[in-house]
Amino acid sequence: MQGKRGKVLFGATLLMVVLVVTFVVNSKKTGAKAPLELKVQGTHIMNSKGKKLQLKGISTHGLSWYPEYVNKKAFKYMKKNWNINTVRLAMYTAEYNGYCTGDAANRQRLIKLIDDGVKYAEEAGLYVIIDWHILSDGNPMTYKKESLEFFKMMAKKYNGKSHVIYEICNEPNGAVTWNNVKTYAESVLEVIRKYDKDAIVIVGSPTWSQDVDIAAADRISEKYGNVVYALHFYAATHGENLRQKAQKALDAGLPLFVSEFGICDASGNGGINKKEAKKWFKFLKTNKIAMIAWNLSNKNESSAFIKSGCNKLTGWKKRELSSSARFVIDKYK
Repeated sequence: MQGKRGKVLFGATLLMVVLVVTFVVNSKKTGAKAPLELKVQGTHIMNSKGKKLQLKGISTHGLSWYPEYVNKKAFKYMKKNWNINTVRLAMYTAEYNGYCTGDAANRQRLIKLIDDGVKYAEEAGLYVIIDWHILSDGNPMTYKKESLEFFKMMAKKYNGKSHVIYEICNEPNGAVTWNNVKTYAESVLEVIRKYDKDAIVIVGSPTWSQDVDIAAADRISEKYGNVVYALHFYAATHGENLRQKAQKALDAGLPLFVSEFGICDASGNGGINKKEAKKWFKFLKTNKIAMIAWNLSNKNESSAFIKSGCNKLTGWKKRELSSSARFVIDKYK
């Protein structure tokens, strides 16, 4: 009996050791530590340790165009080799199988891509922006009903996830006023805050998210908390005039978040302007403003990070990257 019990105890101990080792190994394989919770304080984003944080990252192109770049290996590779800490999931609302214009099956595919992107970002130790990417629809009120339903679903699903950020209107444009955007934003914030009290929410402004000075004069209610305002620029088109608008907003205490930028012109294509881009990087670094580059794809345009002849989905060599990518990655390091 004593011999049998000894064997049983030894077997149980050995099994416990195997389980512990397996857990440790698997923990290392599954990814990095989850990013710390973020909070807006003044014009800065702080982590839960009270440290000012400048988010740096890259945006996907439209998820319906290039879904293949939402993959775990790519996210981990970019964090390690490009020094990013954030990825943005650009889900168009109107263009090419947009969330609001495609059929129900397409909508489910987009939701699945968002789910995958949120999961892969968490496993890679990255923050992730869920971007309601309005563009040709111009006024965010156009699909307000769909937006309320979408962000209710997202907030219920991801509340408590410290790495999730919501961007509720990419680039309002055309015949849209700040009052339109503010009214829309407060409606969406009401829904998000019902389920997710703490996540950062990015709000755009008219003129393709450039009128931050106008927003600063009539801010969204402070009761919602952790709201930042999108500022978008393309260095070959936007220069000192837009930086002055941004500075005016900062001076008024408005927290800015560059959720999209490029070093080419505003079309996302054309020649790049490194001289102006350097001025923008200096401005953003000085003010610790988050910056997310456009875009992760191999589209044949100068803002795309991957050369059009390269079909790799991770592990890109320097020669496979565009001039824009090489410049931005160098500045991120």
